[in-house]
Amino acid sequence: MIPGDVLAIFVMASVALALAPGPDNIFVLTQAALAGRLAGVLVTLGLCAGVMVHTVLVALGVAAIFATSPLAFTVLKLLGAGYLLYLAWGAFRAGAGQVGAGAAPLSGPALVLRGVVMNVTNPKVAIFFLAFLPQFADPARGPVTRQIVLFGLVFALCAFAIFCAVALAAGSLGAWLRRTPRAQVIINRLAGAVFVGLALRLLVVERGTS
Repeated sequence: MIPGDVLAIFVMASVALALAPGPDNIFVLTQAALAGRLAGVLVTLGLCAGVMVHTVLVALGVAAIFATSPLAFTVLKLLGAGYLLYLAWGAFRAGAGQVGAGAAPLSGPALVLRGVVMNVTNPKVAIFFLAFLPQFADPARGPVTRQIVLFGLVFALCAFAIFCAVALAAGSLGAWLRRTPRAQVIINRLAGAVFVGLALRLLVVERGTS
């Protein structure tokens, strides 16, 4: 059983981290502005599923590979940056009434998958969780693996609440901007620029940096 004071401190830290500007909440904001509030919420669901993937990797000790292996870190980093550049390419090509590279909106599962890929292909998240989650686990309270999974779930719930608020706000603003064809094109171009910026940020980051 995790003490209430430890859980409260963890929740406060998780909320603060979710509120801090970063790739995930910027990604949610961009997707919601592009495709609406529901799209933002679905992407958020995918991002939080990615959080649980990283949590399980930490609990099983697999995440340590990205902290110790430059090759594994670099490969995952390149995959993540490549995916972001693919999204940027689609956004730059899209015209009025289009989201990304196609005229048809993405399905719910595709949006969730987009969030999962965005989160899982960022090796810095794995390393962060490797350093963050074990701090709150105590072997005296029972199996550490179970505690880490529980803390990861709490983190995911906090992030989900914060990111959903971001999605709702950005979706409302995006709906207003999408009323004119020119504004739709501008949103897509801005989204493309954001994706390029996130890709470059991921490409230059090193294992020892944030």
